Amino acid sequence: MNAAEWIVLGGIAFYLLTIWAVIDISKKDFGGIEKKAAWAFVTLVPFIGPIVYFSVGIRKGVKKSAP
Repeated sequence: MNAAEWIVLGGIAFYLLTIWAVIDISKKDFGGIEKKAAWAFVTLVPFIGPIVYFSVGIRKGVKKSAP
């Protein structure tokens, strides 16, 4: 594989991580809409956002219980 292919694969991987993080944020309760919006904003920062969310933010929220 050449360098361009690695860059494209890395971009796809980070895109999928971002989508996964946004879906996870939408399913959790962070204690307020402000905190949820802040984590969503952090997640949308290119490349660093998903890493920050999965290393710190994923433990902050509580899964919503099914009605």
